[in-house]
Amino acid sequence: MDRTAARAAAMKLVYEWEMGGNGGEDTIIGLVEVPCEDKERGYIEGIVAGVKERRAEIDGWIEKYAVGWKLERISRVDFSILRVAVYELLQKEEPDPVILNEAVELAKTYSTDRAGAFVNGVLGSISRARN
Repeated sequence: MDRTAARAAAMKLVYEWEMGGNGGEDTIIGLVEVPCEDKERGYIEGIVAGVKERRAEIDGWIEKYAVGWKLERISRVDFSILRVAVYELLQKEEPDPVILNEAVELAKTYSTDRAGAFVNGVLGSISRARN
């Protein structure tokens, strides 16, 4: 699995958690098909744990920069994509443009036609505010 697929898996697990799931071993192996020996497994688990741990901070960033949107109105898929990307932006382990591009591609793949622009706008504002 490459890093792009790992981000998609992390987003799916964050979404599953958002919808009331627990992201357990059966979910990791069955839903997102990440075997125990996959080299990106630790990366995926780190993102999911980080999003859960820093949820209030991450949601605060999203709420501040999703101008005109209440968190409850953002689709759960878009919200999961944003949470993963904001967590990564806060971690500063990858360049911001890479994180933004990957998030926009996730939105284009898993959400509506207009989601890519929305995700890009929110994350671009957060990236500029942090730098």
